[in-house]
Amino acid sequence: MRLAHHLTIRNGHLHINGQDCVALAEKFGTPLYVTSEDRVIEQFESYQKALGARYPKVQVLFAAKANGNLALMRALAAKGAGADVFSSGELHLALSAGMAPEKLLFNGSSKTPADLRLAVEKDVKVSLDSLDELHQLDAAAHAAGKTAQVSFRVNPALEVPTHPKIATGLATSKFGIPHREIPAAYREALACRHIRPVGIHCHIGSQILDVEPFARAAEVMVRIAKELTEMGVKLEFIDLGGGLGIPYHHDTDPAPTAEDYAAKVIPVFKAGVEACGITPELWVEPGRSLVADSTVLLTRVNSTKSAHKRFANVDAGFNLLIRPAMYDSYHEVIVANKADEPLATEYTVTGPICETGDIFAPDRKLPALAAGDIIAVLDAGAYGYAMSSQYNGRPRCPEVLLKGTQAGLMRRGETIDDLKAAIERPPWQA
Repeated sequence: MRLAHHLTIRNGHLHINGQDCVALAEKFGTPLYVTSEDRVIEQFESYQKALGARYPKVQVLFAAKANGNLALMRALAAKGAGADVFSSGELHLALSAGMAPEKLLFNGSSKTPADLRLAVEKDVKVSLDSLDELHQLDAAAHAAGKTAQVSFRVNPALEVPTHPKIATGLATSKFGIPHREIPAAYREALACRHIRPVGIHCHIGSQILDVEPFARAAEVMVRIAKELTEMGVKLEFIDLGGGLGIPYHHDTDPAPTAEDYAAKVIPVFKAGVEACGITPELWVEPGRSLVADSTVLLTRVNSTKSAHKRFANVDAGFNLLIRPAMYDSYHEVIVANKADEPLATEYTVTGPICETGDIFAPDRKLPALAAGDIIAVLDAGAYGYAMSSQYNGRPRCPEVLLKGTQAGLMRRGETIDDLKAAIERPPWQA
């Protein structure tokens, strides 16, 4: 199996960042998320370098929904990252991480009045998803005695090669305003007393392994930008969103890089803005491609059995990594303590959740397994812990961060007391 350079096999054990996964599992327990901070920063800097070499005004916003751990967001903030945030919670995390308000964009199709008030209070730009939201934000800004800076989210009506549940730029998507209606939306925004349009925004989907759709989205955006410029909108940024995928099938998936993305998109973008006579910042919002392959989920084999097939029952389930159950997503798995042994036996790796769909890896060739073996689920850094739950009364596991030779908790494991912490006793049960 082809591995990224921060994952290695030494003395029969899988290592991440040079540290033995088996030793980490013994020290911190299982299940356990383990993340390489060095890999996240490497991926972030690859975007800065590839885009910045071709266009001078670039801002990389981390898609906080992919992995909202504050330690990772601090590391990215220290390198100059902003964030695409989708809730008041993500906005608070980004600010707590040290990200500058001017480098944040509050996105989302269903913001609450409290969300809009918070964006105004913190001077954070808002990506508007409807005219209703425009007028609610105008009222919130008026009440605060401020002017809100906004973009509109464009629905470019593009078909993209990804799972339909994460294709966000389809004509039928819940996100954004149809591209043909965007000029009228900006005219309405210009008429609002407490709104200043400063940008335009789109996002076409996630886990896209072909860079061509991003170039097509850029074409739509710069075409609209020209029309907006002609009507008097002063665009300070054009946000092309995120969505670049990663090779979950390590040996067969294409693996587009930030360099591939920049080489395809920047020429279209530059030609478009030059035709408009403007030099806005280019904003991009990578999430998965920054953090996914930085992380492994370590899980211990509880038992094996043979029924209609061989099962390896592990101590992590879709309460910790829901992607396989939710999207039929594929993740490579490696037996961390037998990483160089022959792949001789077919197993289906299943979790402890009371659902038939709690399967991490169906029908995989692995070394012969026994209780106590450690299985590493790869590419677990995006939409892993971020989408976890306490289903079946299972406390969530700890997260460990690695930097060089250092290893430390970036989130403690939950306890049974944490399951009960927010529960109240109704008065009739006193």
